[in-house]
Amino acid sequence: MAFPKNFLWGGATAANQAEGAWNEGGRGPALTDVTTGGTKDTPRYITFIDKDGKPGFKKKHDKLPEGAKYAVLKDQYYPNHLAIDQYHRYKEDIALFAEMGFKVYRMSISWSRLYPKGIEEVPNQEGIEHYRDVFKELRKYNIEPLVTIWHFDTPLYLEEEFDGWNNRKLIDLYVRFAETCFREYKGLVKYWLTFNEINNSMPQPVRDGSTPLWRYQEGLQQLHYQFVASAKAVQIGHRIDPENMIGCMICGICYYPATCDPKDILWNRHMWEEKIFYCSDVQCKGSYPTYAKRMWKKYNVNLDITEEDLEELKKGTVDMYTFSYYMSQNVTTHDGMEKVGGNMSSGTKNPYLQYSDWGWSTDPSGLDYYLEMIYDRYEKPIMVVENGLGAFDTLEEDGTVHDPFRIDYFREHIKAMDLAIENGVDLIGYTTWGCIDVVSAGTGEIRKRYGFIYVDVDDLGNGTLNRYRKDSFYWYKKVIENNGNLENL
Repeated sequence: MAFPKNFLWGGATAANQAEGAWNEGGRGPALTDVTTGGTKDTPRYITFIDKDGKPGFKKKHDKLPEGAKYAVLKDQYYPNHLAIDQYHRYKEDIALFAEMGFKVYRMSISWSRLYPKGIEEVPNQEGIEHYRDVFKELRKYNIEPLVTIWHFDTPLYLEEEFDGWNNRKLIDLYVRFAETCFREYKGLVKYWLTFNEINNSMPQPVRDGSTPLWRYQEGLQQLHYQFVASAKAVQIGHRIDPENMIGCMICGICYYPATCDPKDILWNRHMWEEKIFYCSDVQCKGSYPTYAKRMWKKYNVNLDITEEDLEELKKGTVDMYTFSYYMSQNVTTHDGMEKVGGNMSSGTKNPYLQYSDWGWSTDPSGLDYYLEMIYDRYEKPIMVVENGLGAFDTLEEDGTVHDPFRIDYFREHIKAMDLAIENGVDLIGYTTWGCIDVVSAGTGEIRKRYGFIYVDVDDLGNGTLNRYRKDSFYWYKKVIENNGNLENL
């Protein structure tokens, strides 16, 4: 097997999907705290009170009505409020991760737990100490924390009063938050990610004009402010501790042309550029790529970019490339082909692949393809920081959970990583999503389970919250013990 002896095996979660305790410990609310549950076929809604005091619901990209305020409504369920209660149970969970043999645990810091509104001059000390205790607990078991600074949880006050990342002022507010993290946790954390799946701010490119142009203007402007914020944070992180290794994090999807029609080939290239390379080119190379001008013209985008911004981008390139990988997608300019649709997946169905209950393709070969393409482009160390299969699980009466399908999924993806390493990719770590069942970001469901550890809670928060080891728990433990050697596993 090709995995290096110091390979970082582990798992990943995010604060807003795992912690719960949404209004405890001095934490302020985030947008996820006013976001209802959904399903594969029904969206999550963001709730508010309008200027006349009437309750309202909006989808993610809809504008908040004038005069409205985000609000928690009494007759709605908000799954992120409880999540899996990891805020109170982190020691139990970390002990289970250690039992599996984790070398690294990817997690995030809730911005509003440190800065409840995001505008405070002094951070919330109770939040600071909570994460310090978590990191010390991980260190007790020799588990490296891999910390995402922003994982979809901008403080709600900034969303409401500043219009979120549409406002340039968020750059400095984020940088203050990031600097606090670097200073407070120096010596406890050395692996950092600035923004989770940063490319998700870019709308899915479409050919039929169904996406309004304002979405592209807004998405690309948000991205620019986040690029600058990330670059400034990287520089500060390096100054505070030269040992810090700071990465970008991309939502990695492997795109294929559905036919050999040259139009499909070209459209597929544009998908890679717009959805994958645009963000990582800026963060890894320190400047906008040549095709950016074509994109801006195509979508009639005029960005607020200063010369100082461009200098910051040059100085603040990341040390490593990290990404999530769940699926591949087919790209075509042709009508009439069978479509696939589901939570965060779209496009033409690939007849050579199988699909999950949530419409996601399973494509281990696409992971090898992606790894080799990315490493050839940037030649930076790489981590796969999310990879997993969301599926229905059954807790048996004896407390067991049998999930051979999940074991099969991971086995094939580990083989793909092994091949990429053998072919020269500098892959240094792998954290599965989510190593313990968490609230789904896309649907708000718990029943869409990813973990090696089953959490007894349902989509309405009912259950004991007890933890149970799935069959995949014991299998992954052996994988780590054997450093990825799958012989006889």
